[in-house]
Amino acid sequence: MVDPLALYVHWPFCVSKCPYCDFNSHVRDRVDQAAWRAALLADLRHEAALLPGRGVSSIFFGGGTPSLMPSDTVAAVIAAADDAWGLTADCEITLEANPNSVEVANFAALARAGVNRVSIGVQSFDPYVLNFLGRAHSGDEARAAIAAAQAHFARVSFDLIYARPGQTLAAWEAELAEALAFGTGHLSLYQLTIEPGTRFATLAAKGDLVIPDGDAAADLFDATQAMTRAAGLPRYEVSNHARPGEESRHNLTYWRYGDYAGIGPGAHGRRLGQATERHKKPENFLSATDRNGHGLKAESDLPGQERATEAMLMGLRLTEGVDLARIEARSGLVRAAFFDAEAAVRLGAQGLVAHQGDRLRVTDDGILLLDSILSELVKTH
Repeated sequence: MVDPLALYVHWPFCVSKCPYCDFNSHVRDRVDQAAWRAALLADLRHEAALLPGRGVSSIFFGGGTPSLMPSDTVAAVIAAADDAWGLTADCEITLEANPNSVEVANFAALARAGVNRVSIGVQSFDPYVLNFLGRAHSGDEARAAIAAAQAHFARVSFDLIYARPGQTLAAWEAELAEALAFGTGHLSLYQLTIEPGTRFATLAAKGDLVIPDGDAAADLFDATQAMTRAAGLPRYEVSNHARPGEESRHNLTYWRYGDYAGIGPGAHGRRLGQATERHKKPENFLSATDRNGHGLKAESDLPGQERATEAMLMGLRLTEGVDLARIEARSGLVRAAFFDAEAAVRLGAQGLVAHQGDRLRVTDDGILLLDSILSELVKTH
Protein backbone atom coordinates (compact mmCIF):
# COMPACT_ATOMS: atom_id res chain seq x y z
CA MET A 1 0.00 0.00 0.00
CA VAL A 2 1.29 3.49 -0.90
CA ASP A 3 1.67 5.88 2.03
CA PRO A 4 -0.81 8.79 2.04
CA LEU A 5 0.35 12.33 1.38
CA ALA A 6 0.42 15.45 3.49
CA LEU A 7 -0.64 18.70 1.80
CA TYR A 8 0.78 22.08 2.84
CA VAL A 9 -1.04 25.25 1.73
CA HIS A 10 0.73 28.61 2.20
CA TRP A 11 -1.25 31.82 2.68
CA PRO A 12 1.35 34.61 2.56
CA PHE A 13 -0.50 37.63 3.96
CA CYS A 14 -0.28 39.19 7.43
CA VAL A 15 -1.61 42.35 9.04
CA SER A 16 1.93 43.23 10.16
CA LYS A 17 5.42 41.67 10.18
CA CYS A 18 6.78 40.37 13.52
CA PRO A 19 10.42 41.28 14.29
CA TYR A 20 11.51 37.66 14.96
CA CYS A 21 9.73 36.15 11.92
CA ASP A 22 11.66 34.76 8.95
CA PHE A 23 8.66 33.07 7.32
CA ASN A 24 7.36 34.04 3.89
CA SER A 25 4.85 36.64 5.04
CA HIS A 26 3.80 39.89 3.36
CA VAL A 27 1.69 42.93 4.23
CA ARG A 28 -0.61 44.12 1.43
CA ASP A 29 -3.29 46.84 1.40
CA ARG A 30 -5.53 44.75 -0.82
CA VAL A 31 -5.82 41.06 -1.71
CA ASP A 32 -7.74 39.85 -4.78
CA GLN A 33 -9.47 36.93 -3.11
CA ALA A 34 -10.93 35.45 -6.30
CA ALA A 35 -7.53 35.44 -7.99
CA TRP A 36 -5.90 33.79 -4.98
CA ARG A 37 -8.52 31.09 -4.73
CA ALA A 38 -8.12 30.28 -8.44
CA ALA A 39 -4.32 30.22 -8.18
CA LEU A 40 -4.25 27.87 -5.17
CA LEU A 41 -6.68 25.48 -6.85
CA ALA A 42 -4.62 25.48 -10.06
CA ASP A 43 -1.45 24.78 -8.06
CA LEU A 44 -3.19 21.93 -6.25
CA ARG A 45 -4.40 20.36 -9.50
CA HIS A 46 -0.84 20.40 -10.84
CA GLU A 47 0.44 18.43 -7.84
CA ALA A 48 -2.52 16.03 -7.95
CA ALA A 49 -1.78 15.14 -11.58
CA LEU A 50 1.76 14.11 -10.57
CA LEU A 51 0.70 12.14 -7.49
CA PRO A 52 -2.28 9.98 -8.44
CA GLY A 53 -3.77 7.39 -6.13
CA ARG A 54 -2.19 8.59 -2.90
CA GLY A 55 -4.88 9.78 -0.49
CA VAL A 56 -4.30 12.74 1.85
CA SER A 57 -3.91 12.17 5.60
CA SER A 58 -3.33 15.80 6.62
CA ILE A 59 -3.75 19.32 5.28
CA PHE A 60 -1.97 22.25 6.91
CA PHE A 61 -2.84 25.87 6.14
CA GLY A 62 0.24 27.87 7.16
CA GLY A 63 1.49 31.38 6.64
CA GLY A 64 1.48 34.20 6.86
CA THR A 65 -1.85 34.36 8.63
CA PRO A 66 -4.18 31.76 7.12
CA SER A 67 -6.98 32.57 9.56
CA LEU A 68 -7.40 35.69 7.40
CA MET A 69 -8.32 33.44 4.46
CA PRO A 70 -11.99 33.55 3.45
CA SER A 71 -13.65 30.40 4.75
CA ASP A 72 -15.03 29.61 1.29
CA THR A 73 -11.44 29.52 -0.07
CA VAL A 74 -10.45 27.12 2.71
CA ALA A 75 -13.49 24.97 1.92
CA ALA A 76 -12.66 25.02 -1.81
CA VAL A 77 -9.09 23.83 -1.21
CA ILE A 78 -10.26 21.03 1.09
CA ALA A 79 -12.90 19.96 -1.44
CA ALA A 80 -10.37 20.04 -4.29
CA ALA A 81 -7.94 17.86 -2.29
CA ASP A 82 -10.75 15.41 -1.57
CA ASP A 83 -11.78 15.32 -5.24
CA ALA A 84 -8.21 14.88 -6.45
CA TRP A 85 -6.88 12.38 -3.92
CA GLY A 86 -9.53 11.49 -1.39
CA LEU A 87 -9.09 12.37 2.28
CA THR A 88 -8.41 9.59 4.77
CA ALA A 89 -11.21 8.97 7.26
CA ASP A 90 -9.23 10.62 10.08
CA CYS A 91 -7.67 13.39 7.95
CA GLU A 92 -6.20 16.12 10.15
CA ILE A 93 -6.93 19.60 8.78
CA THR A 94 -4.98 22.27 10.64
CA LEU A 95 -5.06 26.04 10.23
CA GLU A 96 -2.72 28.54 11.87
CA ALA A 97 -4.41 31.48 13.56
CA ASN A 98 -3.51 34.60 15.49
CA PRO A 99 -5.53 35.42 18.60
CA ASN A 100 -7.09 38.72 17.60
CA SER A 101 -10.82 39.30 17.48
CA VAL A 102 -11.11 39.54 13.68
CA GLU A 103 -9.63 36.09 13.22
CA VAL A 104 -11.44 34.51 16.18
CA ALA A 105 -14.73 35.72 14.67
CA ASN A 106 -13.88 33.53 11.66
CA PHE A 107 -13.49 30.31 13.73
CA ALA A 108 -17.08 29.10 13.33
CA ALA A 109 -16.96 29.53 9.55
CA LEU A 110 -13.57 27.82 9.34
CA ALA A 111 -14.89 24.87 11.33
CA ARG A 112 -17.84 24.59 8.93
CA ALA A 113 -15.35 24.70 6.04
CA GLY A 114 -13.76 21.52 7.36
CA VAL A 115 -10.90 22.65 9.60
CA ASN A 116 -10.71 20.31 12.62
CA ARG A 117 -7.52 21.54 14.31
CA VAL A 118 -6.13 25.02 14.94
CA SER A 119 -2.66 26.15 15.94
CA ILE A 120 -2.74 29.56 17.60
CA GLY A 121 0.25 31.92 17.65
CA VAL A 122 -0.09 33.10 21.24
CA GLN A 123 3.68 33.44 21.98
CA SER A 124 3.04 35.02 25.42
CA PHE A 125 0.29 36.22 27.77
CA ASP A 126 2.44 39.10 29.10
CA PRO A 127 1.61 42.53 27.57
CA TYR A 128 5.22 43.75 27.79
CA VAL A 129 6.50 40.62 26.05
CA LEU A 130 3.81 40.79 23.37
CA ASN A 131 4.87 44.34 22.60
CA PHE A 132 8.53 43.26 22.49
CA LEU A 133 7.63 40.44 20.07
CA GLY A 134 5.62 42.80 17.87
CA ARG A 135 2.39 40.87 18.41
CA ALA A 136 -0.90 42.63 17.63
CA HIS A 137 -2.97 40.96 20.37
CA SER A 138 -3.28 41.28 24.15
CA GLY A 139 -2.96 38.57 26.79
CA ASP A 140 -6.72 38.62 27.34
CA GLU A 141 -7.33 38.22 23.59
CA ALA A 142 -5.01 35.20 23.63
CA ARG A 143 -6.94 33.62 26.49
CA ALA A 144 -10.27 34.30 24.76
CA ALA A 145 -8.96 32.89 21.47
CA ILE A 146 -7.90 29.61 23.10
CA ALA A 147 -11.32 29.26 24.76
CA ALA A 148 -13.12 30.05 21.48
CA ALA A 149 -10.96 27.55 19.59
CA GLN A 150 -11.76 24.85 22.13
CA ALA A 151 -15.46 25.53 21.56
CA HIS A 152 -15.22 25.18 17.76
CA PHE A 153 -12.47 22.64 17.01
CA ALA A 154 -11.85 19.08 18.08
CA ARG A 155 -8.13 19.70 18.54
CA VAL A 156 -6.30 22.86 19.62
CA SER A 157 -2.62 23.73 19.88
CA PHE A 158 -0.90 27.00 20.68
CA ASP A 159 2.65 28.36 20.58
CA LEU A 160 4.70 30.08 23.26
CA ILE A 161 8.17 31.59 22.93
CA TYR A 162 10.49 31.39 25.93
CA ALA A 163 14.19 31.95 26.76
CA ARG A 164 13.54 35.62 26.07
CA PRO A 165 15.85 38.46 27.18
CA GLY A 166 15.73 38.81 30.96
CA GLN A 167 13.25 35.97 31.47
CA THR A 168 13.61 34.24 34.84
CA LEU A 169 12.93 30.59 35.54
CA ALA A 170 10.12 31.50 37.95
CA ALA A 171 8.42 33.76 35.39
CA TRP A 172 8.52 31.05 32.71
CA GLU A 173 7.20 28.40 35.09
CA ALA A 174 4.25 30.67 35.96
CA GLU A 175 3.49 31.34 32.28
CA LEU A 176 3.77 27.67 31.34
CA ALA A 177 1.52 26.69 34.25
CA GLU A 178 -1.14 29.05 32.92
CA ALA A 179 -0.77 27.57 29.44
CA LEU A 180 -1.09 23.99 30.69
CA ALA A 181 -4.20 24.89 32.67
CA PHE A 182 -6.15 25.37 29.42
CA GLY A 183 -5.98 21.61 28.92
CA THR A 184 -5.24 21.63 25.18
CA GLY A 185 -3.86 18.41 23.74
CA HIS A 186 -0.81 20.01 22.12
CA LEU A 187 1.67 22.82 22.86
CA SER A 188 4.56 24.13 20.76
CA LEU A 189 7.19 25.71 23.04
CA TYR A 190 10.05 27.42 21.23
CA GLN A 191 13.18 28.99 22.63
CA LEU A 192 13.72 32.41 21.08
CA THR A 193 16.32 32.21 18.35
CA ILE A 194 17.78 35.09 16.37
CA GLU A 195 17.07 34.40 12.70
CA PRO A 196 19.21 36.08 10.02
CA GLY A 197 17.53 38.92 8.19
CA THR A 198 15.03 39.76 10.94
CA ARG A 199 14.81 42.98 12.95
CA PHE A 200 15.91 41.04 16.03
CA ALA A 201 19.09 40.03 14.20
CA THR A 202 19.88 43.72 13.64
CA LEU A 203 19.29 44.51 17.31
CA ALA A 204 21.39 41.55 18.45
CA ALA A 205 24.27 42.63 16.20
CA LYS A 206 24.25 46.03 17.92
CA GLY A 207 24.20 44.41 21.37
CA ASP A 208 20.71 45.78 22.03
CA LEU A 209 19.16 42.32 22.38
CA VAL A 210 20.74 39.52 24.42
CA ILE A 211 19.05 36.14 24.89
CA PRO A 212 19.82 33.80 27.83
CA ASP A 213 23.16 31.96 27.68
CA GLY A 214 23.44 28.21 27.23
CA ASP A 215 23.22 27.28 30.93
CA ALA A 216 20.19 29.49 31.59
CA ALA A 217 18.46 28.23 28.44
CA ALA A 218 19.17 24.63 29.50
CA ASP A 219 17.57 25.27 32.90
CA LEU A 220 14.48 26.69 31.19
CA PHE A 221 14.35 23.68 28.86
CA ASP A 222 14.64 21.20 31.73
CA ALA A 223 11.85 22.92 33.66
CA THR A 224 9.70 22.83 30.51
CA GLN A 225 10.18 19.07 30.16
CA ALA A 226 9.35 18.39 33.80
CA MET A 227 6.16 20.49 33.78
CA THR A 228 4.79 19.24 30.47
CA ARG A 229 5.52 15.61 31.39
CA ALA A 230 3.73 16.03 34.73
CA ALA A 231 0.73 17.51 32.89
CA GLY A 232 0.53 14.54 30.50
CA LEU A 233 1.97 16.38 27.47
CA PRO A 234 5.46 14.93 27.09
CA ARG A 235 7.84 16.18 24.42
CA TYR A 236 7.67 14.15 21.20
CA GLU A 237 9.91 16.51 19.20
CA VAL A 238 12.47 19.11 20.29
CA SER A 239 9.87 21.86 20.80
CA ASN A 240 6.53 20.04 20.53
CA HIS A 241 4.52 18.45 23.30
CA ALA A 242 1.32 16.44 23.10
CA ARG A 243 -1.06 14.19 24.91
CA PRO A 244 -0.43 10.70 23.44
CA GLY A 245 -2.42 10.46 20.19
CA GLU A 246 -2.64 14.25 19.72
CA GLU A 247 0.73 14.76 18.06
CA SER A 248 0.60 16.85 14.88
CA ARG A 249 0.17 14.22 12.18
CA HIS A 250 1.15 16.73 9.53
CA ASN A 251 4.44 17.62 11.15
CA LEU A 252 5.12 13.94 11.84
CA THR A 253 5.03 13.42 8.06
CA TYR A 254 7.88 15.95 7.75
CA TRP A 255 9.90 14.52 10.62
CA ARG A 256 9.39 10.92 9.44
CA TYR A 257 10.38 12.00 5.93
CA GLY A 258 7.12 11.14 4.22
CA ASP A 259 5.96 12.66 0.94
CA TYR A 260 4.21 16.01 1.07
CA ALA A 261 2.95 18.38 -1.58
CA GLY A 262 3.45 22.10 -0.99
CA ILE A 263 1.32 24.72 -2.73
CA GLY A 264 1.11 28.50 -2.44
CA PRO A 265 3.88 31.16 -2.41
CA GLY A 266 7.25 29.91 -1.20
CA ALA A 267 5.89 26.47 -0.29
CA HIS A 268 8.36 23.59 -0.34
CA GLY A 269 7.50 19.97 -1.07
CA ARG A 270 9.11 16.54 -1.08
CA ARG A 271 7.61 14.04 -3.48
CA LEU A 272 8.82 11.04 -5.44
CA GLY A 273 12.46 11.74 -4.59
CA GLN A 274 12.19 15.37 -5.70
CA ALA A 275 12.35 18.72 -3.91
CA THR A 276 9.89 21.38 -5.04
CA GLU A 277 9.77 25.11 -4.34
CA ARG A 278 7.13 27.69 -5.32
CA HIS A 279 7.72 31.31 -6.25
CA LYS A 280 8.02 33.24 -2.99
CA LYS A 281 6.75 36.74 -3.77
CA PRO A 282 2.92 36.72 -3.95
CA GLU A 283 2.77 38.64 -7.23
CA ASN A 284 5.31 36.30 -8.85
CA PHE A 285 3.35 33.27 -7.70
CA LEU A 286 0.13 34.63 -9.18
CA SER A 287 1.71 35.45 -12.52
CA ALA A 288 3.34 31.99 -12.65
CA THR A 289 0.04 30.21 -12.09
CA ASP A 290 -1.58 32.39 -14.77
CA ARG A 291 1.23 31.58 -17.18
CA ASN A 292 1.96 27.91 -16.39
CA GLY A 293 -1.01 26.58 -14.41
CA HIS A 294 1.20 26.16 -11.34
CA GLY A 295 3.44 28.23 -9.07
CA LEU A 296 6.58 26.07 -9.30
CA LYS A 297 9.87 27.95 -9.25
CA ALA A 298 12.17 24.92 -8.96
CA GLU A 299 11.86 21.15 -9.11
CA SER A 300 14.96 19.01 -8.62
CA ASP A 301 15.86 15.38 -8.11
CA LEU A 302 17.30 14.66 -4.68
CA PRO A 303 20.30 12.28 -4.73
CA GLY A 304 20.07 9.35 -2.32
CA GLN A 305 22.72 10.87 -0.03
CA GLU A 306 20.74 14.07 0.31
CA ARG A 307 17.50 12.17 0.99
CA ALA A 308 19.20 10.10 3.67
CA THR A 309 20.78 13.16 5.26
CA GLU A 310 17.46 15.02 5.37
CA ALA A 311 15.70 11.99 6.85
CA MET A 312 18.32 11.66 9.58
CA LEU A 313 18.37 15.38 10.44
CA MET A 314 14.57 15.55 10.61
CA GLY A 315 13.91 12.21 12.30
CA LEU A 316 16.42 12.55 15.10
CA ARG A 317 14.47 15.57 16.35
CA LEU A 318 11.77 13.10 17.42
CA THR A 319 11.86 11.29 20.75
CA GLU A 320 11.07 8.11 18.78
CA GLY A 321 14.13 8.67 16.60
CA VAL A 322 14.58 7.12 13.17
CA ASP A 323 14.10 3.73 11.54
CA LEU A 324 17.40 3.14 9.72
CA ALA A 325 15.88 0.42 7.51
CA ARG A 326 13.21 2.83 6.30
CA ILE A 327 15.84 5.44 5.43
CA GLU A 328 17.76 2.78 3.49
CA ALA A 329 14.60 1.96 1.54
CA ARG A 330 13.78 5.63 0.79
CA SER A 331 17.32 6.61 -0.16
CA GLY A 332 18.50 3.44 -1.91
CA LEU A 333 21.68 3.47 0.22
CA VAL A 334 23.07 1.09 2.81
CA ARG A 335 23.14 2.68 6.27
CA ALA A 336 26.93 2.80 6.40
CA ALA A 337 26.71 5.52 3.73
CA PHE A 338 24.75 7.91 5.96
CA PHE A 339 25.16 6.64 9.54
CA ASP A 340 28.36 6.51 11.60
CA ALA A 341 27.90 3.41 13.76
CA GLU A 342 31.17 3.99 15.64
CA ALA A 343 29.98 7.46 16.66
CA ALA A 344 26.71 5.92 17.85
CA VAL A 345 28.64 3.50 20.11
CA ARG A 346 30.72 6.35 21.52
CA LEU A 347 27.72 8.63 22.07
CA GLY A 348 25.73 5.71 23.47
CA ALA A 349 28.40 5.10 26.11
CA GLN A 350 27.92 8.73 27.17
CA GLY A 351 24.14 8.24 27.42
CA LEU A 352 23.46 10.69 24.58
CA VAL A 353 22.00 8.30 22.01
CA ALA A 354 20.29 4.90 22.05
CA HIS A 355 20.79 2.45 19.16
CA GLN A 356 19.13 -0.93 18.99
CA GLY A 357 18.66 -2.78 15.72
CA ASP A 358 17.09 -0.43 13.17
CA ARG A 359 16.02 2.15 15.75
CA LEU A 360 18.27 5.11 16.56
CA ARG A 361 17.26 7.99 18.82
CA VAL A 362 18.75 10.87 20.78
CA THR A 363 18.13 10.56 24.52
CA ASP A 364 16.75 13.22 26.85
CA ASP A 365 20.31 13.86 28.04
CA GLY A 366 21.44 14.35 24.45
CA ILE A 367 18.68 16.56 23.09
CA LEU A 368 20.27 19.86 24.17
CA LEU A 369 23.40 18.80 22.29
CA LEU A 370 21.44 17.78 19.21
CA ASP A 371 23.37 19.85 16.65
CA SER A 372 26.76 18.51 17.68
CA ILE A 373 25.40 14.95 17.95
CA LEU A 374 24.01 15.16 14.42
CA SER A 375 27.36 16.35 13.10
CA GLU A 376 28.94 13.15 14.50
CA LEU A 377 26.22 10.64 13.62
CA VAL A 378 25.21 11.72 10.12
CA LYS A 379 27.48 11.14 7.14
CA THR A 380 26.73 13.73 4.48
CA HIS A 381 29.03 12.41 1.73
